[in-house]
Amino acid sequence: MIVLLWTIFVPREIVLEEPKETLSPVAESVAPAAWVSTTVTRVVDGDTIEIASGEKLRYIGIDTPETVDPRRGAECLGAEASARNQELVAGKKIFLEKDVSETDRYGRLLRYVYLATDSASVNEQLVREGYAKASSYPPDVKYQAKFREAEADARANQRGLWQADLVCE
Repeated sequence: MIVLLWTIFVPREIVLEEPKETLSPVAESVAPAAWVSTTVTRVVDGDTIEIASGEKLRYIGIDTPETVDPRRGAECLGAEASARNQELVAGKKIFLEKDVSETDRYGRLLRYVYLATDSASVNEQLVREGYAKASSYPPDVKYQAKFREAEADARANQRGLWQADLVCE
């Protein structure tokens, strides 16, 4: 009887509005429905990966020093940023969140990337650790304030790109 009443009076789908400013839902064990799960098959550099579909993906809202740009040599801390990205995501399951744009002018997917283990934002972590700068390209600016805050923290604590004694050739 209870089941019958439940099926009659309870809507089949309950839609909950997602929080607008959820960047690193570390305590959240289940990814929001809008996130897509995949696996990283290759790390290209500090802000670019290849995923299970074979597509290249560029992290939204950040910029790491170059290591593979054919027009110029490796930039200061580029190898370190690439190595840190490798540690964070290589071979791991991740979640992807789209902002506005699907791809960049090079055909790479544009996404925010989260670790499947704890939903931590890889984009934000690379900035907070000083391996990347906050870099906005409208219209994809959903978390830019968070990234600028992470960069300010990295600068204030002289991490990575903002080390006081950093010497680059």
